Order: sequence, then structure tokens, then C-alpha cells
Amino acid sequence: MTAEKPPGGLRGAGYRLLERSARWSLLVGVVGLLCAAGALAVGGGWPAVTAAVGGFAGGAGLALAGVRRVAAEQRAELVRLGELVERRAEQVAALSHELRTPLSMIKGSVDLLVEGTPGPLTPAQERFLAVVDRQCGHVIDLCESLLIQAKIEAGLFTPRLERVDVSVVARDVVTAMRPLCAERGQRITLDTPQVTPRIDADPMLLAQALTNLLSNASRFTSAGGAIDVRVAVIDTGIAVYVTDDGAGMTREERRRLFRRFGTGRPLADGTGLGLVITKTIVELHGGVIMVDTTAMRGTTFLFTLPGPQGV
Repeated sequence: MTAEKPPGGLRGAGYRLLERSARWSLLVGVVGLLCAAGALAVGGGWPAVTAAVGGFAGGAGLALAGVRRVAAEQRAELVRLGELVERRAEQVAALSHELRTPLSMIKGSVDLLVEGTPGPLTPAQERFLAVVDRQCGHVIDLCESLLIQAKIEAGLFTPRLERVDVSVVARDVVTAMRPLCAERGQRITLDTPQVTPRIDADPMLLAQALTNLLSNASRFTSAGGAIDVRVAVIDTGIAVYVTDDGAGMTREERRRLFRRFGTGRPLADGTGLGLVITKTIVELHGGVIMVDTTAMRGTTFLFTLPGPQGV
């Protein structure tokens, strides 16, 4: 999605003319005020005082008119941009829905075939259906990410806070990820404190952020690799670490992180939306996300969440 360009043609010329006229009004108003001040400083009797008062009134009036015009134009521009973002979000949401519905039906049919409901399958058929099932799941996840990103851009993505134990959230996510890591021959471990203070957070959003990080770590860790998840209590709240022993990233690959459709690897699978969404979730909770990576030495993602009155 590219940035919206200024209007062109007659509309653009009119917009630029209004902008210049507003600036000239401000400039003339300031000059009037300066002239009035100069007349008072010189002192020239009642005519000078009258001219000064007139200069003050005219300059202040022009300046106020200019400020009001600029403010009105800025408000109109903000409204226009807000409507544009909302319209784009609605388009992406509609597209996501239209894609997910048939894909879900395809995936459901594939699941029935794999279960052998219509009849037994040959080994080759099972392999082909496994590929179809994985790809359907991948596209469905992409549709969900696009929908969430559209909500973020429209300002509709807000957390529903409640008292949450981050260690419990991490344990649930790691448990859900173990089968995927086992298929890839990867080991995943979890380290949590004996007692984790509860914080105000949205448990579903935190689970999604952590799932995104673990999926990313699994994707870039080779078979037989290790993924370590650690929850720690820090002075300002809670810190969550996700470390893998994969190939790591170069400085250039690091710069592409947290950008839509910009993954850490130029030819890697994925759209980069997962990390963008994760960053947004963490920041909506008042936290910060950081990354420590070195080529051929693995990567650690760290995000912090504020605790109640500083845990």
C-alpha cells in the first residue's frame, strides 16, 4: 500500500492556492502587528496612535483569519484521510472474507478426505492432500493477518484489558506450538518464574503476538534446532524472550523487519505482517519490542509489558 499522493490537476492547484493564501494572511497579519508596534515606539501623537490601533486590529484580524483557515483546512484533510483509511480497511476486510470462506470449505473437504471418510487413500494421495491442507492453512492465516492489519490502520484494533498471568499465556502458546515443532524436528522449551505478577493485558492479543514470534522462529530454524521461550519479571513489568539458534540475520535483513511484506529473508516464506501485528500489539499495551540477531548465530526477540505501578 503506497502513500496517498497530493491531488493533481485543477484540484491540486486550488489546494495549493488555498495553502499559499493562508500563509500570506498569516504573513500580512504579522507585518501589521510589527508596523503597529513600530508606530507606538516612534510616537507621533494621536494620528500615530490611531494608525497603531488600526495596524493592531488589521494585523490581528488577518492573522486570526489565516490561523482559522489553516486549521479548517487541516481538519478537512484529516477527515478526508480518515475516510480514505476506513474505506481501504473495508475493502481489505471484504476481500479477506471472500477469500477465507471458500478456502475454509476446501480445507474442510481435504480434512474429510484425509480422515478416509469417502474411502481409503493411496500414499501418494495422502502426500498431495497434506500439501493442499498446509497451503490452505497458510492462505487462511494470511487473510486473517490482512484483516487485522486493516483494523489497525482504521484505528479499530483496541485491546480488551483484564488481569493476566503472562506465564500462563506463554505456556498455552508453547503447548499449541509443540506439534508443529515436533514435525520439523525442533525442540522448544519454556522457562517461567515461580510467581508471575498479573498485569493488565488482552490475553488473546498476547497469545497472538507470542504465536507470531514462535512461528517466525520455527520458520527460520533448521530441523533439529532449538527454540527457547522465557518469561521474566523486570523492574518495569514483564519481559518475554523468544530465542532460536537459526541462521540469524544480517544488518540489511534486520532493517527490513517490522515492515509489511518485508521479511527478514529476501526469498523467505511469509509476508512480514506477523511481526508488524506483533509490534502493534506490544505497543498497544504500552510495551516495547526489540531484536538481537547476528548472522549464523540465531535471533532473540524481546518484548516488554508494563506492570501495575511498576512490578
